[in-house]
Amino acid sequence: MVLSLALLDPTGLAEVPQRSIPPRRVLTPDGDRLGYAPVARPYTGARRLTGVLLGRDPVSRTAVVCGGAVIRSRSRSLVLTAAHCLYHDGRPLRQVAFLPGFDQGRPPLGVWPARRTWVPDQWQGRPYSAELLPYDVGLVGVRRRGATLEATTGRGLRPLATRRGTSLRGLDLLGYPAGRRYPGTRMYHCVGNAEEATTQGPGVLVTRNCHAPAGGSGGPAVYGEAVAGVVSSSSPMSDTGGFTVLARLGGRWFSRLLTTADSWMRRRQRS
Repeated sequence: MVLSLALLDPTGLAEVPQRSIPPRRVLTPDGDRLGYAPVARPYTGARRLTGVLLGRDPVSRTAVVCGGAVIRSRSRSLVLTAAHCLYHDGRPLRQVAFLPGFDQGRPPLGVWPARRTWVPDQWQGRPYSAELLPYDVGLVGVRRRGATLEATTGRGLRPLATRRGTSLRGLDLLGYPAGRRYPGTRMYHCVGNAEEATTQGPGVLVTRNCHAPAGGSGGPAVYGEAVAGVVSSSSPMSDTGGFTVLARLGGRWFSRLLTTADSWMRRRQRS
């Protein structure tokens, strides 16, 4: 499958007033015009591990709201999100914090400030471009009162490494859409089948069953008890056959990123 990724822009995950996913392609029970439906409460499993990620651009002084999820690690304190949720125009966001299980404006599992963030080298010092989509993955190391994140949320999602050419059926995209018809304070999900999109580098996965709205960036693409990628971008609002791009967790670059972040957090925990 070949896509015109030059049309995609993470900042374009905005309000979509019209139906974007044709009804025949909506796989989510009771899914709406974008393929999404509210998640039933109480949040359990992967949904308990998913939450809101907040950040602030020190230059524009604007708040950035994304999704994120606890990823399994030896330090037990890492959050997986999109790189563009941590960097804006090549500069890192400040005051980053993770709110797992966020529901109706409340963080039942607490607010977890970031100690440090990590993104692939490709994102540092560079503005957004379509070539960065395959590397749109970031990690956040958090700590709160000396406790580990997984001690509060439960064991994190296992990263599922996939290679180019991989197809996955029955992914569950989790996030907190905001804007028209979405409150931004409740978790939604979308069931989608994903297949390879032809791009440079490690490639990306695309699902044509979901059109991620504003607030969906950085949310996990859950596959069973594992996480296969994060929501990176979506098709333009004018595309009536909408789709969502997922940055996969594969290749040595992601393994190095995870190892680096995990080692740094473990050293700080011992000190």
